[in-house]
Order: sequence, then structure tokens, then C-alpha cells
Amino acid sequence: MNISALEYLIIGAGPAGLQLGYFLEKANHNYLILEGGDTPGTFFKKFPRQKKLISINKIYTGYDDPEINLRWDWNSLLSDSEEMRFKNYSREYFPHSQDLVRYLNDFADQFNLKVKYNSKIVRITKKDKFMVIDSNGNVYSTARLIIATGFSKPYIPPIPGIELAENYTDVSIDPEDFTNQRVLIIGKGNSGFETADNLIGTAALLHIASPSPISMAWKTKYVGNLRAVNNNFLDTYQLKSQNGVLDTTINKIERQDGKYLVSFSYTHAYEEQEDLVYDRVIVCTGFRFDDSIFDESCKPQLAINNRFPSQTSEWESTNVKGLYFIGILMHVRDYKKKQSGFIHGFRYNIQALHHILKCKYYNQELPYQLIAATPSNLTEVILKRVNQSSGLWQQTGFLCDMIVISDEGKQARYYQELPTDYVHDSELSQYTHYYTVTLEFGYDVDKMPEPFVIKRVHRNNADNASQSAFIHPIIRHFCSNTLIGEHHIIEDLAAEWKEDVHIKPLLQFLRNQLNMQVSLTPVS
Repeated sequence: MNISALEYLIIGAGPAGLQLGYFLEKANHNYLILEGGDTPGTFFKKFPRQKKLISINKIYTGYDDPEINLRWDWNSLLSDSEEMRFKNYSREYFPHSQDLVRYLNDFADQFNLKVKYNSKIVRITKKDKFMVIDSNGNVYSTARLIIATGFSKPYIPPIPGIELAENYTDVSIDPEDFTNQRVLIIGKGNSGFETADNLIGTAALLHIASPSPISMAWKTKYVGNLRAVNNNFLDTYQLKSQNGVLDTTINKIERQDGKYLVSFSYTHAYEEQEDLVYDRVIVCTGFRFDDSIFDESCKPQLAINNRFPSQTSEWESTNVKGLYFIGILMHVRDYKKKQSGFIHGFRYNIQALHHILKCKYYNQELPYQLIAATPSNLTEVILKRVNQSSGLWQQTGFLCDMIVISDEGKQARYYQELPTDYVHDSELSQYTHYYTVTLEFGYDVDKMPEPFVIKRVHRNNADNASQSAFIHPIIRHFCSNTLIGEHHIIEDLAAEWKEDVHIKPLLQFLRNQLNMQVSLTPVS
């Protein structure tokens, strides 16, 4: 049997697989990407069903800096080529999914990524190394297996009779097929509302149901919650146009006389029960990870209703060494909180993972900049980063810059865009004095008031900067993983922290903290 031996084997040539492939290609590693389809980005050939992405493509920002512009470019992969920016493939703010497929194809070609197509994986085993078998009978051996398959199976909630319903993955998208019908859509995410918006003009009645209330992205700041581009349906509900949003548990679904009889227990009506009749029921409850290709020797533990593989802060399986996950599968670490489930989040995660893998397996130091550890110098470098970084901007609080101050207090190592959990879980946390730099929102979503009437902190009251509700920089000082100091830079409408009200308080904070370090450092 002919076995191909590799340093890294990546399963899946979607945006995540290509992003890691780019970094491995640049580093001249022995790697291969296996893709079941005949092109990159197979998932996006079918989804979303209406072909409109909810990832923005803002071309005109007023900035010339490519790094800053990535804050509002949610589709580009990271590379050293300005030509390979998504703005060169679409001018639409919410672009067509086929433009993303075209972009991914060109990205793979542009950087000569090693991708083998029409190679569907049928089995993965592990002894000392992983043995991967594809549908053509080819066998691959690797010590480090990277899964970039995304969510490839629909997630089906445990509702009796749900197998009788249709699914978002294959239900008709022709509105005329629903003319004058009563339709129930299960699931209040973007796929459910995308489906409902498509049927508003033809269906007699539309209900969208799930046990939990709608979570609006404009309130939670989580882009996976319901987006404005998909919520026209809410007008028809609130303005009494025969449609409804139901917070309810669905007890069972039955077929009677060619119709669907659905039993509800309402969440906000003292569990009042009611049976309603529909012509169609559509399940729009999202997707899940498919672990069927793994045998028992390397089957990863699952988490979050078995939708994700469980992972460490290095995105390694919690129970299978050498098995890593990238792309949307990274989202288990910040599920429904940050942006790891989307290109504009996981592209930075993958860059960080690449550095972590080089450190872990090749004894290469994590990249850093060596700078003088003076208050003025640190202030200048920190402010430049928070005014420019796209990774800190996209992955608020999840990724951080780390500054390690030498014991003598003269020099500092400045690390960029590391997972915050990794910093505190790894040996990095054992440094005597280190700082983290993040961009974060300043409120608990569960306690947040109406998002359009939040009071801003007065710009002349920097002493209350910690009360800033909107995105702003936070600098934390740790002593061997113990927090000993924290400083908030007051929020700014333009998110530009360049004035005295931003500079002087940070300078004073760093001066105080560095002086504290000197007083805490024993004299040898």
C-alpha cells in the first residue's frame, strides 16, 4: 500500500483550509489539503440558500491603510497581496456567495497551494500517527491532522416527529411553491429569517418558533445573531400582517389529513399549550460537526449539544493529541460571543495557531517586537496598535497583544494577536510581569439597555473610562497570571485614540505600573 507521509494534513479547502495552507506554504512545510469537492469553497456553492452573504464588504472607509481596512472587509483571507482582497471580486456591501467561491479558487491558484480535489475522506484512524483514507483508496499519514470541514450536517433538535418536516438544506426556495400556505419555520437564526423573508409575498401565514427570544446582532454585537439584512419579517409581525414570532417549546409534530399538527407550550404565557395546523414545516436550526469519519481510536469528544469538537485554547482536541480544528469549528471557544465562526474572526485565529504550532513542534519562538520598556515608548506602541489592528478589532477580548517586561524593567517583548485564553493557560502566564492589550465592549449583554439609547461617557471625564459601553482599549497588568492593574481608554466615536484624553491617562498608568514593578523586584 502506497502511503503519503506529511507534516500536516488539512481536511477541507474552504476559507479556513486555504488560510492555513497559505501560512504553511510560506513556511515551506510538507503539507496537503484534501477537498471532497472539485473546487475550493464547496459549501458556498449551495449556502446560504438565497446566495446573499451577511459578511460585509465595505470598500470605501476613508482609510488608506490595508490593515485598518480589514476591520470592514469580512471576506478576505490574510495574505501579503493587495490583489487578493475581496474588494477586487465584488463591489456589493452584502456580496453574492458565488463571488466568494470565485475568490477562494483564485486564492488557491495565486499562492500555489497544495490542494487535492475530489478526495472525500471515508475513514481516519490513529496509532502513532493519523492514517487518513480517501474515497479513491489513497492513504495519508501525518502526525498533525487539521480538520477544516466546517459544519457539514444539519443540526436537528430532539423534537418528536421532526423527521416529518423539511430542512433548510434542501427545501424549495421558489416562493410560488408556498402560495397561500400556512408555514411554520423552526429556528430564529439568520437561516430561519432568510427563509421567511423569501416567502412573505406568497405564504398565507408564517410563524417562526423556538424556545428562546430573538437575539439581535445590533444588541449582542455577535454577528451570528439575527442581522438587519434578514429581519424585514419583524415588521410584518409587529404590524399585524398575519405573521408571528413564537417563543415556545415544540412538543411534537404529527401528520394529519395531509397537514402538520404542531403542539406548542408557550414560554411567556405560563406554558399555555396550543395545537396549530400548518401546510409546511421547515427546520432552520443550523448545522453541526460530522464526526462519522473518525474511528474509535481518534474520535474527538464533542461539546455544545454535540455540535462542536471540544478543544483546548490551542484549538487541539481535548482527548486526541495532534488533532486540531480550524475555521467555524474554532467557534467552540467563543460560541455566540465573538467572531471565530466567521472568516473575519477565524482568519486571525489561524494565523495565531500557525505561530503556536511552530513554537510547539519546531522550537521557534512566538514572533515579537523588542522595544524599550519606558512609559512613553509603551504608550506610543500600544496606541499605534489599537488604532490600526484589525485582529484585535474583530476578535474583541478573544485575541490580545501581550507585552512581557524584562525583570530588570528595561526591555519589553511585544507579541501581537494571541488567544487571550492561551496566554493565561500556557507558560507565557509565568512571566513575572506582563500586560495584555485588547479592544472590548464595556457591558454585559444580558444587562444592556436599549442599544440605541445608551449614554456615552463624556470625553472630558476620562476617570470614568471603565464605564465606556462601546468598543475601547483595555490594558491589564498581570504578575504571574494574577491581575494587579487595569486601565480603560475612554471610548471614541471614530474609534481613534490619538488625543490627550487618551494618551495622558495611559502614560500615567504605565508609569505607575512600571514603578510598582521596580518596587516589587527583589535586589539580587
